[in-house]
Amino acid sequence: MRRHPAYLALAFILAAAAVSAGTIGYPLTRTSDQVDEYFGERIADPYRWLEDDTSAETAAWVAEQNQATFDHLAAIPFRDALRERIRALYDYPRYSSPSRIGEHYFFTKNDGLQNQSVIYVQKGLDGAPEVFIDPNRLASDGTVDIDLLAPSGDKTLVAISRSEAGSDWSEIRVMEIATKRELPDRLRWVKFSGAAWWRNGFFYSGYDEPKPGTELSGVNENRKVLYHTIGEPQEKDVLVYEDRAHPRRFHGVSVTEDERFAIMTVSEGTTGTELYWRDLTAAGSEFHLLAEGFEHDSYVIDNVGEAFLVLTNDGAPNKHVVRIDPAHPERDRWQVLIPEKPAALSSVSSAGGYLFCKYLEDANTKVYQHALDGRLVREIQLPALGTAPGFEGWRDDATLFYTFTSFTTPPSIFKFDVASGASDVFRRSEVRFEPDDYETKQVFYTSRDGTRVPMFVVHRKGLVLDGSNPCFLTGYGGFDISMKPYFNPLMIALLEQGVVFAQPNLRGGGEYGERWHKAGMLGSKQNVFDDFIAAAEFLIREKYTSSAKLGVEGGSNGGLLVGAVVNQRPELFKVTLPAVGVMDMLRYHKFTIGWGWVVEYGSSDREEDFRWLRAYSPLHNIAPGVSYPATLVTTADHDDRVVPAHSFKYIAALQEAQAGPAPVLIRVETRSGHGSSNVTKAIETTADEFAFFLFHTGSSPAFPAQ
Repeated sequence: MRRHPAYLALAFILAAAAVSAGTIGYPLTRTSDQVDEYFGERIADPYRWLEDDTSAETAAWVAEQNQATFDHLAAIPFRDALRERIRALYDYPRYSSPSRIGEHYFFTKNDGLQNQSVIYVQKGLDGAPEVFIDPNRLASDGTVDIDLLAPSGDKTLVAISRSEAGSDWSEIRVMEIATKRELPDRLRWVKFSGAAWWRNGFFYSGYDEPKPGTELSGVNENRKVLYHTIGEPQEKDVLVYEDRAHPRRFHGVSVTEDERFAIMTVSEGTTGTELYWRDLTAAGSEFHLLAEGFEHDSYVIDNVGEAFLVLTNDGAPNKHVVRIDPAHPERDRWQVLIPEKPAALSSVSSAGGYLFCKYLEDANTKVYQHALDGRLVREIQLPALGTAPGFEGWRDDATLFYTFTSFTTPPSIFKFDVASGASDVFRRSEVRFEPDDYETKQVFYTSRDGTRVPMFVVHRKGLVLDGSNPCFLTGYGGFDISMKPYFNPLMIALLEQGVVFAQPNLRGGGEYGERWHKAGMLGSKQNVFDDFIAAAEFLIREKYTSSAKLGVEGGSNGGLLVGAVVNQRPELFKVTLPAVGVMDMLRYHKFTIGWGWVVEYGSSDREEDFRWLRAYSPLHNIAPGVSYPATLVTTADHDDRVVPAHSFKYIAALQEAQAGPAPVLIRVETRSGHGSSNVTKAIETTADEFAFFLFHTGSSPAFPAQ
């Protein structure tokens, strides 16, 4: 039955009254008298008990919180229609670029709404695709994820990584390419590891089996590098390297394409590396220092004979490519092949006998092809401003692939001829929307200390700048991660409702090299928050939106960002959506791999660090009696990267402190992790976040018929 617009308007008003904060009965959260002392300052932690993710009391609390949240969401009148619109937008075929292994090409395809993308294989580029692995058949709820790691030297076997329910833990298995048969090899308790093949096995990194009940929250220490021989049980894997004197270091091994050298990368966290090399052709050889750590980031791109080509920011904050002779690895003996530029060199790949250098110019990708001696061959002409990952392959590849995308350009896969530099469209995504209806601007604004910060702004063409538009502002600002233009089909559901999407390139990221990164880490973290607040003020000042229409979103380190800026400027925002955020900055390093972020944030175990962490920690700066914006926190029960206790404690404190009428709620997903573990969960979570945002910014969306 078609209903009259006046009826719909009345229904919206009635629903608004029904979901006001006054009707929410927040679950009671027990408090304890837990107090910790940090350098003479006593800090209460009344919700410490919520860190126990396996307790019945925590489970009951989560169930009650979810009930309150889903009751609230269910009363939003357009929630179901929005979810169906998002589902329709996501329902289109999505492909990855092909990857060659011998005579075979592998790629992934998702028909649209499959929970996991299917891995296909075909002989040659013109062969008929066949299913190699369909992860959707491995679990009834579609939460088993499969990734190809690397092929054996003879290209007959491939190592795969299998993870479940969104956990970072994975299991390495091995498959025969020709028969698609899975071998009996099972390597458990692996995390953040590849498979570096050599002879009849491969190197990988893993941990000891955790104690029962600590799998998703216990500290991961004493990482080992092991060698697995195909056909042998994991118990017989050979210990290649461990460092008991430094239990909180990461170690990973790669092998050069010619299988002559093993390269070991060592780090104390997410920033700063040390490089070692080992000659695999010499019996009894050991690892030797190649590049000292941990003040800089260095990565071996390839070897040319006995020399190594290395990407490093040692002596070049924007990075350069150097040639290092392992017989003389001293810093003053390095030969610069590709000098530093004003633009940040984000990555370099070796393929087809060339080097492909990807630069960021104001967060847009530029790609240059170089000879192995550093000589410039050409700039590769991309379709427009945007992002272009790819150019990976083997030394003898004559054809490579890359993907181009932007905010309003669905990913297109291009075939690149190494010799001529010509690019041809290999495959385009067909999405049911009109890119020409939207425009992307890159604006620049001034932060609190005078720093010039770029921001992408996307909206419908013809937008009237009168301050009445809802705005969805997202950010990250950390870990040297660059926020580049990307296509997100789910965002169309907001753009078509007249929402302005804004993405600033905050300090702490890698958009302008290591100086930009360091300007937003450790004791300079407040710069990130200032940049984000200044972005919001710019959008309001230029009348893209107003505080009454402004929502902010961020995940992980971006969740920390949202929590911090809302504490500092609660009146500036109408809606906040912190996802899987690092909210307890005094205890984050006590769970799983949180210790690896100390190089980025600092540690409350050190007095100087404690002072700045205490000053902005989202959990510890919630103030009673403040009117906070409408808040929907999201997390998941299998997030073993940023454990859900961060979000649990944060929302408990926020519910206790909230003095205003806006609801402050938490949505806890099951069988999911730091990101949604399947497409269904991604759609449902996003729909709820968008519905919450639209409703609490006073929007009345109308959706096209499906």
